[in-house]
Amino acid sequence: MKWGVFVLVVGFFGSRTSKAQEQLMLLPDAPKPQPGIIVGTVVDVNDDTVPGATVVLEGPALRDPRTVVSNDNGFFELKDLEPGTTYHVTISAKGFANWTSPAVILKPGQYAILTGTRLQIAQALTTITVASPVASSEEIATEQVRVEEQQRVFGIFPNFYVVYDRNAEPLTTKLKFRLAAKVAFDPVTIIGVAAFAAINQAGDVPNYGQGAKGYGERFGAAYADDVTDIMMGGAILPSLLHQDPRYFYQGTGTKTSRALHALASPFVCRGDNGRRQPNYSTLGGDLAAAAISNAYYPASNRGPGLFLGNFLIGTGERALANLAQEFVLRRLTPKAKDQN
Repeated sequence: MKWGVFVLVVGFFGSRTSKAQEQLMLLPDAPKPQPGIIVGTVVDVNDDTVPGATVVLEGPALRDPRTVVSNDNGFFELKDLEPGTTYHVTISAKGFANWTSPAVILKPGQYAILTGTRLQIAQALTTITVASPVASSEEIATEQVRVEEQQRVFGIFPNFYVVYDRNAEPLTTKLKFRLAAKVAFDPVTIIGVAAFAAINQAGDVPNYGQGAKGYGERFGAAYADDVTDIMMGGAILPSLLHQDPRYFYQGTGTKTSRALHALASPFVCRGDNGRRQPNYSTLGGDLAAAAISNAYYPASNRGPGLFLGNFLIGTGERALANLAQEFVLRRLTPKAKDQN
C-alpha cells in the first residue's frame, strides 16, 4: 500500500515538473535591442559636398571594418549597428586629409547624424606650390600650370588664365606658349567661336553674306580674332616684355579693393620679376588683334572704326571677366578649391 502511494506521488509531481518545463520552453526569447544607424554628409572647408569619399566604420562589435562610399551628394549611411558599443568613423578622399570621428555609442534604434565631417586640404597639396630646396622655379611653375589647365567653370569652360595660388612662380617662355595654345585649341573654345559666329550670322555682321559660305567666313574671322589676341597678348608679347599674362585672384580685402584690382588688371600686370607694371602685353594683344582683323574683314567693315571698336570691346570684356573672376567664378571652378 505504501509503495502504491509513493508511485502515485512521484507520478503526480513528475507530471507537474514535465508540464512546467514545457511551459518554460514555450516562453518567447527576450527581445533584442533595435540596431542603430549612423548617417552623415561629407563636405570640404567651403561646405561643398565631397562625392566618392571612403567612409570606414570600426568598433569591437565588428569582426572587420565596414566600408561605404559617399554618393553624389556626399551622403553616406551605416545601418544595422549594435547599440551600446563604441564606434569610430574614418573618412578619406583624394586630395584631402583623413578625418576621424570621436567615439560614437548608439542607443537602441537611434538614428545618429554624424556632424563635423569637414575635410581639410591634404598637406601634400599645399606643399606642391611652395619652393623646396630641391625643386627649381621652373619645375614649380610647370606644376602650377598643370593645375591651372584643370580649371574649368562648371567643370566645362576653360578658366586656365587665373592664378589662385598666392605663391605663384613666374612663367617661362615655353609655359606661356603652352598655356596660350591650351586655350586657343581647346574644344570648348572652338565651340564657343562657332556659337558666336552663328549669332553674327543671324545679325548679318560682318558683311560676309548669308549661307554656308558666309557662316564659314564669320567663323574664320571670329576664330582668327581670338587666336591672335590669345597668342599675342598671352604668349608673344609677355615673352618679349617679361610679363605674366595671367589674372591673379585677390580674394581678400574689401569688395571695393577687390573690384579695383579686377578692373585695373587689363592695365596693370605682374612682371616676371614679381613687380607691378603697365600691362603692355594685354593691351598690345588687344591692339594687334584689332589691327590684324582689318586684313580679313570685308572692305565695308574695315577702317579706324573697326580697329577702335574691337580694341575697346576686347578691353572692356576683359575687365568684366576679371570682375566675374574675383567675385563669382572661383566658386564655380571645382579645381580652384584645391589650391591655397
